[in-house]
Amino acid sequence: MTLTQELQVLLFKPQGSIDVEGGMALSEQMAEISPQPHQIWVIDLAEVDFMDSSGLVSLVKGLTFARQSNCRLVLCNVQTPVRLILELTQLDSVFEIFDTYEDVLTLVNDQNLALAS
Repeated sequence: MTLTQELQVLLFKPQGSIDVEGGMALSEQMAEISPQPHQIWVIDLAEVDFMDSSGLVSLVKGLTFARQSNCRLVLCNVQTPVRLILELTQLDSVFEIFDTYEDVLTLVNDQNLALAS
């Protein structure tokens, strides 16, 4: 799993499956973060081809932690099998989902321009 930080964007890139093991790794990585207000946490799911209920729990815990820290958590590059799980559990209406990481960066840049005006 890769973690990258740019300005106010924190990028998580899990790989493979987000199951018990992968979910715990993602949760541990998010718990180690020292959140800064107004950060955007991006979970890039481009390399995730499977997610089970344990993975869903780690995503929901991450969302809760981000919101409590006055941060925003979004998902991007959600692959079809994972998207189906999110839709079946109706979590697709809870998470902000972007098609690509570039779309997230566009949002961030647009918000910075709006704040600077």
